[in-house]
Amino acid sequence: MGRYVIRRTLFAIPTLVVISLIIYGILDLAPGDPAGQLPLTIPAEVRENIRESLGLNDPFMVKWLKWMRLMFINEPLNAIDSIFGTCIGDCEARDRIISWSSRAPAIDIIMQRLPQTLWVLGLAFIIGIFIAIPIGVFSAYKQYSLFDNVGSVVTMIGFSLPTFFTGLLAIYFFSVYLGWFPSLYDTTLVVNSWDTAVQQIKQMIMPVSVLSLFNAAVLSRFTRASVLDNLNEDYVRTARSKGLGERTVVMTHVMRNSLIPVVTLIALQVPGIFAGAIITEQIFRINGIGALLITAIGQSDVPMVQTLTFIFAVLIVLFNLLADVTYGVLDPRIRYD
Repeated sequence: MGRYVIRRTLFAIPTLVVISLIIYGILDLAPGDPAGQLPLTIPAEVRENIRESLGLNDPFMVKWLKWMRLMFINEPLNAIDSIFGTCIGDCEARDRIISWSSRAPAIDIIMQRLPQTLWVLGLAFIIGIFIAIPIGVFSAYKQYSLFDNVGSVVTMIGFSLPTFFTGLLAIYFFSVYLGWFPSLYDTTLVVNSWDTAVQQIKQMIMPVSVLSLFNAAVLSRFTRASVLDNLNEDYVRTARSKGLGERTVVMTHVMRNSLIPVVTLIALQVPGIFAGAIITEQIFRINGIGALLITAIGQSDVPMVQTLTFIFAVLIVLFNLLADVTYGVLDPRIRYD
């Protein structure tokens, strides 16, 4: 297992290099640059000097290699210095990826927005998992029962309705009509008392519920199908013939094998948390990663868009690796030699 993790980690490096080349190449073709955002009264030669000083006129490969050095070397070193309070090399003169719109390091802005996204979307994803897996297992075990039929209807509704529709519906019903929850998310709220804690919980209920419904709907159907496949296997009949109780058969034997494909879906959905933030954060006005990406696209802030997109790619590669490692834990028959 250790050798496999090392091999996959080493293989992930060229994968990320190719992904970075594709991301940088596509976004480099996008129109807009810092010189284009300057007032029209500035002469053309001044604009050209600004572009030259920023290296925007360099050949594509030169610009990509510079960006690679910043992303793979400078930014990780800066993160290490920030966490451990060190100063590796000439940290004061270290170049950073600078946002064109805010003139600040892109990673620093992302880290400021990240807690809002993790609080809402991360919590929704965790709740969705804890809801979906038990429902999927019980629905499969009680196939065609009332619980299974009701669960099927609810999950199909949750899967079919997009989050922007259910989000707006929740705002109209629970905020406008009933007045139970605030319609907008206050990202400036500081939780330092019981009243502010209650206010924080109330403003998180709607976005967390909307995303949890969607995530749980997909995952519960997938879990149900996986458990149904394993309930009819020979090893289940063998376990029952040995006199094992139904609880032991389902929880010990069926669950371990059924969770293997479910883990794949969970691992692939984790980066989708941040992709889903693009829509959900716009609906509830959450000042997180999704809102930052939309703002960066609207302002033609190419460095910020490149950084966010590459972070999403890193998450996909990372969680695919974690899913492969989890397979060996769930099923000892899987070997990576």
